[in-house]
Amino acid sequence: MQHLANLDPAVNAILGDYPGHDGHDELLSDNQQPRAHWQGVLDDIVQLGPDVLAARSEEAQNLLHENGVTFNPYEDDPGQLRSWQLDCVPWVIPTQEWDVLEAGLKQRSRLLEHILDDLYGARRIISEGLLPPELIYTHPGFLFSAADDPPQVERPLLIFHGTDIIRDSSGGWQVLADWTQSPAGAGYALENRITLARALPSLYRDAPIKRLAGFLQAQHRCLSSLASTQREQANIVLLSPGPGSPGYFEHAWLANYMNFSLVEGDDLVVRDGQVSMRTLGGLKQVDVILRQINDPWCDPLELRPDSLLGVPGLLQAARCGNVHIANALGAGVLEHPGLLAFLPSLCRELLGEELLLPCRETLWCGEPAALAQVRAELDGWVLRDISKPGRVYRADQMGLEALRDLRVSMDRQPYLFTAQRHLSPAVVPGFNPQSKTFERQSATLRFFSLVEPDDLTKPVNERNYRVMPGGLAWVGEPGAPLMKSRLVKDVWVTAPVPQPHISLLRQALGPIVVTRDGKDLPCRVAESLFWMGRYGERLDTRGRLLREALARLLQDDRQETGSQLMPDLLRALDVALEPDAFTEENVPNNSRFPREYIVTRDRLLQLFSDDLPEGLPVIFGNFVRNSRAVRDHLGDDTWRAINSLRQHFNSMSRARGVVVGQRHLEAMVLDLAAFFGLCNETMPHHYGWRFLDIGRFIERTLGSLELLKLALLDADEPGIPLWEVVLATTDNLTVYRRRYRSQLHPLAILDLLLFDETNPRSVGYMLKRLGRQIAKLPSPGSSPYRNLEQRLIIQATSCLHLVDIETLTDLEGSPAAREALSNLLDQLIEPMSELSNALSHSHFSHVEAPRQLVSMHYTGQP
Repeated sequence: MQHLANLDPAVNAILGDYPGHDGHDELLSDNQQPRAHWQGVLDDIVQLGPDVLAARSEEAQNLLHENGVTFNPYEDDPGQLRSWQLDCVPWVIPTQEWDVLEAGLKQRSRLLEHILDDLYGARRIISEGLLPPELIYTHPGFLFSAADDPPQVERPLLIFHGTDIIRDSSGGWQVLADWTQSPAGAGYALENRITLARALPSLYRDAPIKRLAGFLQAQHRCLSSLASTQREQANIVLLSPGPGSPGYFEHAWLANYMNFSLVEGDDLVVRDGQVSMRTLGGLKQVDVILRQINDPWCDPLELRPDSLLGVPGLLQAARCGNVHIANALGAGVLEHPGLLAFLPSLCRELLGEELLLPCRETLWCGEPAALAQVRAELDGWVLRDISKPGRVYRADQMGLEALRDLRVSMDRQPYLFTAQRHLSPAVVPGFNPQSKTFERQSATLRFFSLVEPDDLTKPVNERNYRVMPGGLAWVGEPGAPLMKSRLVKDVWVTAPVPQPHISLLRQALGPIVVTRDGKDLPCRVAESLFWMGRYGERLDTRGRLLREALARLLQDDRQETGSQLMPDLLRALDVALEPDAFTEENVPNNSRFPREYIVTRDRLLQLFSDDLPEGLPVIFGNFVRNSRAVRDHLGDDTWRAINSLRQHFNSMSRARGVVVGQRHLEAMVLDLAAFFGLCNETMPHHYGWRFLDIGRFIERTLGSLELLKLALLDADEPGIPLWEVVLATTDNLTVYRRRYRSQLHPLAILDLLLFDETNPRSVGYMLKRLGRQIAKLPSPGSSPYRNLEQRLIIQATSCLHLVDIETLTDLEGSPAAREALSNLLDQLIEPMSELSNALSHSHFSHVEAPRQLVSMHYTGQP
């Protein structure tokens, strides 16, 4: 461990092996002393001590996990869950240095908007030779369909801009890339700041740093100003690829934070040049779209025809000026890495200024001299093929055959390739919770700029930008993608004095339009809530039944396990055993356990496996998938309950242990109860909550009916043990004992689970609840008659109310009574099975009435 002179021993202890780097160090100066802007932060960290800092670091990770912060596209698979790691040591930028950096970022945004405006307009920079046409026209980000719009239509605007920057080993700033389609990370940056403020309140409270929320407040104003409608409240939506997107958490977070509707491509439709959102109450006009989908996928009608993410006709709607998109379609051409080679000259030509922030040394291989230079020293460059976005070639890491193919491709189509110099990054400090000391890191920063809301109506050459006073940093080699890093850092910009807290929630200047979750709820959200209820209840039912099966497996005489209660429980769980499952070839002889026990145990424990279609992880994956689709409709505590469930599934033991499986199931049942309880207590009891409730009770009704049918009619071994399992699975065993305090009787069980409308687990109660909920749903038409779902509930309720109880009194001895019960249960199952399809057709299917596009007139002439 290298100790530094003139430093407190506590500082040396927490620095550990950090000192000793030759290049630029963010924390230590050339004489190995802490830099002035780091001194206050370092003092606070030392005062906390390494043990407390490690504990606070763990607390930060717990907060991120509880809030579901992730960028993992495969998170729906419980076995693939990854966590976003947040370093508790921020990247600190002093005020003087930030002023220079901020000026360069503002200039860069102004320059790119000038370029964008020219490329989709006069294209003077191409005609005058400032940019080679091959550089632009071969890039997939240049949309020919967006060029040469009518003069009355505004050309693409650069509303929001992200810039990746790195500090090199000499201490200078270098720009790596620009993000102009749907820059990601602003929401993550604010979430990181909020998390650090909660995990390290003393460090955050006393630090004189600039706040971030004001930037998002300005973004909200900017988007609201884009709306051309005269309505008091513009309809702004955030268009997301959906829960499968790596950045879906941020999309839901931003939509919730800025009070925008979170939509997917299927939620929007273009009619008569106007974009509308499909809601329960019909089509609702959309004024502004904040998109998180890249250009080619936004419109399958004019761009990529294979896109399932976009909205057919969106480009035409934007072309007509009926909807504004931020950033506008076509802005992706500015992400061309080859542009970096031409920006210094373009800045002098378009702005009359020198480029303040230098770019990473870049060559465009479409120029013969540049191609020759790159070929001569191929190992010193990082190459990119613009026809394959995200693909990077490093000659020093390629085989001979791959390198030969690369050279051939470069010779054949050199204009598709750009080359950038390798960079040696500076060192930034990070805290390692395991060693409880600082460690050296290299990181990339992303800053965000926004056009000033008051400048939107001004000409391009008069617009100004503001920069978020902070950003997002992630650890990795220079230029490594954000989504491939597992460690991120907050970026602090110091201020002369502590800054006041800024919230997006502010006092309204006048009367506000009071709104509630009503008919403007997107159909997709209603459908996801419905299926979240169904999958959650299905998980609960199967979990309870599996718990009872494992308990009976341990309680029964193991020598007779295969011949008593287990076959019926396996049928209830849809678990099949092969006819030869108990043979000696399949199960080795074991002196302690009989073959029947081993086979049954292993088959039940397979329900914990990820690859079994009817297994619990698959059901849970469907539940999580639908819950992520409505992330912005769930409260923080509700989401913590989901994450607690997810944690149990991730830690679910694959070692075949019955007792361990029981413990997991007990925790799962409690977490599900907490989840549905929080939904009931925190969600407004309007349409979204009603669909969740309807889905839940449809599933519970069907599960109860099937269980009763098995236990009372179809079981191989009917009787008290199986009836007791039914009561335990429905959580009614205690209620039954309190009421009857005698031996079990089928008629009493039927009354408790079928007819008693005061019991939340009875079919009678569930039908009554479903009837109330369905009656309060919006009617898709104007017919005065009852719709199909209402008729199905009435049909099932009538069957239950009109049954002759006397015909069911002797189920054990009368075939007629058994037949009557079988008919009753079938008559209840049939309409309940159809109810889901009826709801889907009425509210979720997005089916629109056909419209006659051409007027037909009969003239009477043959």
